[in-house]
Order: sequence, then structure tokens, then C-alpha cells
Amino acid sequence: PLKHQCLRRANQQDGRQVSFALGERKPLSSFIEKMKQKIDSPMGRHIYSQRLGAVEPVFGNLESNKGLNRFTLRGKSKVNAQWLMYCMVHNLEKIATQGQQRH
Repeated sequence: PLKHQCLRRANQQDGRQVSFALGERKPLSSFIEKMKQKIDSPMGRHIYSQRLGAVEPVFGNLESNKGLNRFTLRGKSKVNAQWLMYCMVHNLEKIATQGQQRH
């Protein structure tokens, strides 16, 4: 009797998806606004500028140049190994370009 209140697609026969909320749900916009306020503060701008210079170029290189937009393996150990391989390639390229700049 409560099927229509609990299931997203109550009329569907194969498999089921249960939907329920735990506690009070905040709208997504409140989280977005909080993040905007955090980044727009003087401290937030400073922290974000540090991240832009240190972290974002690495992820940009891995995604754009190396094609890492998702992992092709499954399982924590395999994904970790794949991630470490991408990191190794990135670091070897950094070492190679630093060596070229010195000579």
C-alpha cells in the first residue's frame, strides 16, 4: 500500500529504487551560495589563488593532454595503480623539461 510513496517508479516491475530523505534536506543553491561567499572573501581568494597555481595545472594536464577524464579500471587497488601511473608520467615529464631548460 505504501509502494507509491517509497518507490520512484512504482509501476515498473523489474528491480526497484527506493527513495527516502534523512533529516532536513537543504536546497543545492544554499551550498553553492556558501561556496561563493567563501571564495569571494579575502582569505578565500588567497587560498584559491594558491590552488590555481599549484593544483589546477596538474589536473588540466592530466585531463586535456593525457586524456584522463575517467579511470578505465575498476577496484580500488587498480584505480590507485592507474592514478600512480598517470602521476609518474606527469612527474617524469616535469623532470625532462627541467633538464632541457638547464642545458
